[in-house]
Amino acid sequence: MVDPNLPEVPISEQCSILDISRSSYYYQSTGESELNLELMDRIDKLHMDFPAWGSRKIRDRLRIDGYKVNRKRIRRLMALMGIAAIYQKPNLSKPNLAHKIYPYLLRKMNIDRPDLVWCADITYIRLHRGFAYLVAVLDWHSKAVLSWELSNTLDSHFCVSALNTAFDRYGKPEIFNTDQGAQFTSSKFTEPLKDRDIKISMDGKGRALDNVAIERFWRTLKYEEVYLKDYMSMNEARENIGRFIQLYNSYRPHDSLQGVPPMEVYNKKLLDRAA
Repeated sequence: MVDPNLPEVPISEQCSILDISRSSYYYQSTGESELNLELMDRIDKLHMDFPAWGSRKIRDRLRIDGYKVNRKRIRRLMALMGIAAIYQKPNLSKPNLAHKIYPYLLRKMNIDRPDLVWCADITYIRLHRGFAYLVAVLDWHSKAVLSWELSNTLDSHFCVSALNTAFDRYGKPEIFNTDQGAQFTSSKFTEPLKDRDIKISMDGKGRALDNVAIERFWRTLKYEEVYLKDYMSMNEARENIGRFIQLYNSYRPHDSLQGVPPMEVYNKKLLDRAA
């Protein structure tokens, strides 16, 4: 039982103590029906495998699979998830025309060492009775995930939090690459980069492969973790995703790294440079 004589702790302090964001503290069900949540799960998987499919093709595939759905419903759910055809990822972060857009700096660049380029992106994560959004900061060369945050809202808070965590743990890169979404073009996100003299790079409009390093991580995460689970809550999703990222970083052999885990490559290169 709570002692009534104890002082009331502000919600912001409770969130800090529990190491969760305010959006996670206030998490509520999305209110979507069981069928719509099931359809969103199927749409996410179809979109991951066939990024060029629009609402018409996805509707047709779902009808073949036995779902009695019309295109209007599919378009609404895709919009809710932030998914659009052509992109190889959910188009979760919409651009803000008042924010500055930076040029893409990585074309034909040889990214041959850690901390030359970091990148960040957001993806859709299903829950048992709702959904959430995951942001991750990744070192491009080693493929190591440097930080991540889970939220049920698409504000900039959880993206800035992940950015600051990466800075605190690993220093800084020379270049930071994102898409043109409002979360990443906002001054809350770009000012910490400029304050550290980090060059800002942004994907070309509609060019999901410009951020291919993190796109491939999303696919690995979805197929080896998210699609195999049924997270009952934000806390359960956070716990399982955190465990997977730890294994991905330090234990799971990575094909593009000659079978070496990402964090081993990240740490070894840094040691070599310091020697």
